[in-house]
Amino acid sequence: QVQLVESGGGLVQAGGSLRLSCAASGRPFTSYAVGWFRQAPGKEREFVAAISWSGERVYYADSVKGRFTISRDNAKNTVYLQMNSLEPQDTAVYYCAASPVRNGATSGALYAYWGQGTQVTVSS
Repeated sequence: QVQLVESGGGLVQAGGSLRLSCAASGRPFTSYAVGWFRQAPGKEREFVAAISWSGERVYYADSVKGRFTISRDNAKNTVYLQMNSLEPQDTAVYYCAASPVRNGATSGALYAYWGQGTQVTVSS
């Protein structure tokens, strides 16, 4: 079992930045890749970014490439999502998730553990 807790969400103006954190506890953190997903009201959950167990491989959705950066600190059992140049369409609940596919995955179906989510609201 892995427990995940997200933090860092909030309200920000368009063009601003936020950094989300995902703190993990339970089984060894390096056993898992970690991904960020988001779900806006009335929309399906979508992939945002993922990072392999070592941090060497990263993946991004086209919509966030060049604006978001995913990283991890295995000594702190934490994954971060730095979000810059935020746009109103980035408004959503952001979830982190852990996958046993250690090199990373973009499909939510491959993630076994999920956090409760943190709200990000970008005003225009």
